Amino acid sequence: MIALPAALTGAGQALALPLTVLLPLLAGALVLLLQRSPDLRDGSSMLMGLVLALVVGALWSAPDAELSFTIWNWLPGLTFEFRMEPLGLLFATVSAVLWPLTTLYAVGYMRGNAEKHQTRFFLCFALAIAAAQWIAFSGNLVTLFVGYEFMTLATWPLVAHKGNEDAKRGARVYLAVLLTTSIGLLLPAIVWTYLLAGTTDFTDGGILAGHGSPALFAVLYAMFLFGIGKAALMPFHRWLPAAMVAPTPVSALLHAVAVVKAGVFSVLKVTIYIFGLDNLSATGASQPMMWVAAFTLLAAGVIAVRQDNLKKRLAYSTVSQLSYIVLGAALAQHYAVLEGALHIATHAVGKITLFFCAGAIYTAHHLTRVSELDGLGQKMPYTFAAFTVASISIIGLPPLAGSWDKLLLIEGSLEAGVPVMLGVLLTGALLAIAYLMPVPMRAFFVRSDTHGADPDNPSGNPRPRTEPVQEAPLACVLPLCITALACIAMFFFEHALIEPLVRRLGSP
Repeated sequence: MIALPAALTGAGQALALPLTVLLPLLAGALVLLLQRSPDLRDGSSMLMGLVLALVVGALWSAPDAELSFTIWNWLPGLTFEFRMEPLGLLFATVSAVLWPLTTLYAVGYMRGNAEKHQTRFFLCFALAIAAAQWIAFSGNLVTLFVGYEFMTLATWPLVAHKGNEDAKRGARVYLAVLLTTSIGLLLPAIVWTYLLAGTTDFTDGGILAGHGSPALFAVLYAMFLFGIGKAALMPFHRWLPAAMVAPTPVSALLHAVAVVKAGVFSVLKVTIYIFGLDNLSATGASQPMMWVAAFTLLAAGVIAVRQDNLKKRLAYSTVSQLSYIVLGAALAQHYAVLEGALHIATHAVGKITLFFCAGAIYTAHHLTRVSELDGLGQKMPYTFAAFTVASISIIGLPPLAGSWDKLLLIEGSLEAGVPVMLGVLLTGALLAIAYLMPVPMRAFFVRSDTHGADPDNPSGNPRPRTEPVQEAPLACVLPLCITALACIAMFFFEHALIEPLVRRLGSP
């Protein structure tokens, strides 16, 4: 990792925390200033993305450092503050590293499909990254809530980007569900927490132990998890498939870079630093939500299998896969929460690859349905090879990144004394195979009756032929190849991602 300059010690290092928010905001300002020059506008976003990745990467030179930056002392116990801890650093790294890759992909996609309002698109994209960094380094619930709401408002125009009736309807559902859950459940839960504990600070071991009964904690924990609508627990999941009307780079942002990851990250933060693992384990307060997560995992997987629209299939896949993280949190055991933390990173690189591939398919051939992909693997070998790698990673098969977090969740289930969850995890894996693997299987092994019709063979009798490669523009294909390779590379380096959190939580 890049080391922070020696001169930046103490308070100087802490300035890196607000800088991670200011850089995307600066990128947004440059997008507006350079809107008449698309190349400079998009290049400035790429540059700011690379700088942000370097700044966040530099923080890994001291992942255990106690860095904090106070924005505003509002009231005693209520402060707007940034504070670095290992889980937040992991989420900040995911969003920072994926931002420039998604920007490069978005340039190829938006230009390849002649999308309108590109300046507004890249502006809102930058604001969403700023919100993700704000959430990642929030030092308490009040600070996190501000960033959480700002992210909803910044991404809503992206969902409505196309401006047609479907886009407007999807954006209304998006906004209604996320604001209703956050204002109706999350905000009251934060106020209740403050009244009980006198603070909302994220604290090792939690702040609520001894301040209520098991029944009270169960109700409060449910309010938090349902109130964090971005985690997409059923029945508050409809916003996610509704948002698939947006351009594919927006889907990548929603599913991998910022929005849903902000949701499950917030669930882990609340579990570890507000309730505390020991408190939840002793009181059993998280068990009802454990079953909600298990139900969501399986039900969303079943729905995904039945979807022919590729993006909707991937959307319900995300709902299912997010529940692995929520389930890990609700099990309230060390191995399980480590799974949740690692799954934030591994699912991000896997799911962003899948959405990159879906967008590349649409850009090159204007196809959106799984049933239309027969034989397309010959024309798009790189895209479907990447899709295959990412699918295997998300399913959880070695030697790919997703295998480690599924193993940790199995250990966490045994540690928590809930072996029935092993059946849930096995069924979830089988469902993942059923909704992901038919895509590359059809592309590579099913002969197409429509793609590349041969005018010299009017009889239609099958005969061997070599399809010309017709991939999407390089700006689309290069990022998906990089993220697919990351699914492989992370298998060998997953320990480095969660080792700081292991030290923070202590030995299981």
